[in-house]
Amino acid sequence: MKAHPAMNHHERMRLRAAALRATQLYPGPVGELLSRELLSWEEFGYRLGSRKMIAGIVDAVLNAPTQRAEAA
Repeated sequence: MKAHPAMNHHERMRLRAAALRATQLYPGPVGELLSRELLSWEEFGYRLGSRKMIAGIVDAVLNAPTQRAEAA
């Protein structure tokens, strides 16, 4: 089995930022689940294998437009 190197600081910070933003973009259980998954990858991901899918999710969350609050 090929060893996967540990994530560098920049990769870890992107995952944390995406985890926080996921809860803002998707309030409720979906955002919480996505946030927890991203934080799990931040902690254990380098042991789990390919980062391709998780990297795509991080990019999508960090680049998603924010919803403007509707006027009351």
